[in-house]
Amino acid sequence: MEEKEVVVAEQAATEAPATEAPKEQNGELRQKDARAPRGDRRPRGDRRGEKRERRDEPKEFEERVVFINRVSKTVKGGRRMKFSALVVVGDHKGRYGFGIGKAAEVPDAIKKASESAKKDLHNIVLVKGQTISHEIIGKWGACSVLLKPAPEGTGIIAGGPVRAVLELAGVENVCSKVYGSRAPINIVRATNQGLMNLKSYKEMKALRGKE
Repeated sequence: MEEKEVVVAEQAATEAPATEAPKEQNGELRQKDARAPRGDRRPRGDRRGEKRERRDEPKEFEERVVFINRVSKTVKGGRRMKFSALVVVGDHKGRYGFGIGKAAEVPDAIKKASESAKKDLHNIVLVKGQTISHEIIGKWGACSVLLKPAPEGTGIIAGGPVRAVLELAGVENVCSKVYGSRAPINIVRATNQGLMNLKSYKEMKALRGKE
């Protein structure tokens, strides 16, 4: 009996390492698989650097919020409150645009207005001294806006909505006066109407018979 017990103990001692070895190998394989890279992913630091570079890029157009209004619509269930935003965009080089956006939140309304403004851009030609070529009156509804050229160094003498349009369009010297309606959207539209009707110096000379 003692000899049989000794033989069984020896067999158990020789078989135990053989069964434990695969477990250790499997554990090492699992650790290697866990540490292995997944595809061609870049480190997080590189991706953050790309985002920072994109943010630092200069924007083509500057945006300016002129007016934000809270509006409501009465329906069967009650009132639905929303916000409307008037935004003017421009590149200070003769291109500008304006748009209106409406949404349940102010940031969404501003975003919609900005996208609408960029889809409808207008161009104007500036003369010497970064001013307009001649005096003009823009009209829209009950609002009239007088735009008058000014010598260099005068600056922009205008109210809020008119100043926003002229500054972003690139006009640096001009005098203005608003008559009639004081609604911001009407003032912006009247200013745009005046700028769109501007003529060049040669065209004005031909109209006045001075050529």
